[in-house]
Amino acid sequence: QGPLFSDRRERVSERSERERLVIVTVTPYGASGPLAETSASDLEVTASSGSLWLAGEPGGPPVRTTLPQSPLWTGMYAAAGTLLALFARRTTGRGQHVDVSGQQSMVTVHPPAPVFADVAREEHMRLGPNLLGRSIVGARFRNIWPCADGHVSFAIQGGPIGRHTGRMLAAWMSEKGFAAPRFRSIDWDTFDNRTLSQADVDALESEVCAFLATLTKREFFDGVIARNMLGYPVADAADIYTDEQLRSRAFWRDVAIDGATLTFPGGFALFDGERPRIRRAPPRLGEHQREVLGRVTA
Repeated sequence: QGPLFSDRRERVSERSERERLVIVTVTPYGASGPLAETSASDLEVTASSGSLWLAGEPGGPPVRTTLPQSPLWTGMYAAAGTLLALFARRTTGRGQHVDVSGQQSMVTVHPPAPVFADVAREEHMRLGPNLLGRSIVGARFRNIWPCADGHVSFAIQGGPIGRHTGRMLAAWMSEKGFAAPRFRSIDWDTFDNRTLSQADVDALESEVCAFLATLTKREFFDGVIARNMLGYPVADAADIYTDEQLRSRAFWRDVAIDGATLTFPGGFALFDGERPRIRRAPPRLGEHQREVLGRVTA
């Protein structure tokens, strides 16, 4: 972006309409509006979208996600917009300019929040390990739980898959002889999490918390898969490195660096069954300093 971005934007739009060309632009704030020519980092885009406001503990400051998220969300919408524009071109014979805004893309990270603000005039706040938008009476539902060797993600939910998950968890508790009278007495055919009071939620979750604390992350996930439930282990770096799915797809790549062999993540996808190779080692501190400064001062 820069002072000529507006002119380029107009030329791009005119060209795409005049021809069959589909042109995609991905920018922090979109190709129009007062911030169209403003550069921004992932943190700035995330903050301006409102999604950063919702991440963190109650009463604490907003917490940034460990890895940048806006490139992933904008990339997803850019891909979808491109496919839609190509599909439309079959009918109209005309190309389009697909204008993707990072700010707008990140608004959808927490979809219940803008809906509640619009419909119920209710502003969601940071809830830590709890979920947004699961209740019509203001109850909070926990999503991150301690287990025997870390944490897992699980929530009491309604709907077909939520009821199935609850039914399977109750049966799992019964198989292990775990005392959970409230949870195991639920009629899952009629269960509706949206109308539970906070006291009811707390009573059910106390039993779930005690049960999950007896399981390791691996035991939990194996049980979830076997029962076709909703639930996931919260992976740390060691879990990711030993993940069977990643290993089976040969995701990790060994790279020789200064006589040693280090393991790095591979390419994000397989192309005709092959993963793109890592062409070079990551730069060391100051390795390209002369080259970069030479370009800047040239």
